Amino acid sequence: MTDYDALAARIRALTEGETDEVALMATLACEIHQSDDRFDWTGFYRVVGPELLKIGPYQGGHGCLVIPFSRGVCGAAARMGEVQLVPDVDAFPGHIACASSTRSEIVLPVWGKGRRLIGVLDIDSDLPDAFTGEDAARLGAILDDTFGGQ
Repeated sequence: MTDYDALAARIRALTEGETDEVALMATLACEIHQSDDRFDWTGFYRVVGPELLKIGPYQGGHGCLVIPFSRGVCGAAARMGEVQLVPDVDAFPGHIACASSTRSEIVLPVWGKGRRLIGVLDIDSDLPDAFTGEDAARLGAILDDTFGGQ
């Protein structure tokens, strides 16, 4: 399990004073990915146009390059502005299988200053039902602290 207190402290120390969103995403993707063996793919999809996400910094195998808000778990998180906690990706209507090994997924909207949606954080696991409400709450707090999305 993730030691979220240590992870948050490490991320704060590494990102202090940084304002570039891509640099922040790269650092978070690396730190979050390495914090827990459940995390097989960890990365960001950035809002690059109306209702369109494009892959950003990530750790793990290849991801999908472009995801419209109308498709998949990442699209649902962006479209609804809500965390998507998916215990079984095969049961999620319209799931986009970027990796055939993925069994569960958590996707959180990423809010910038003024509560502007700047992307989503996507974490995939090869384990079924790998994510909890605590993961969602603690990761959401890290994102808000880093990107100022209160």
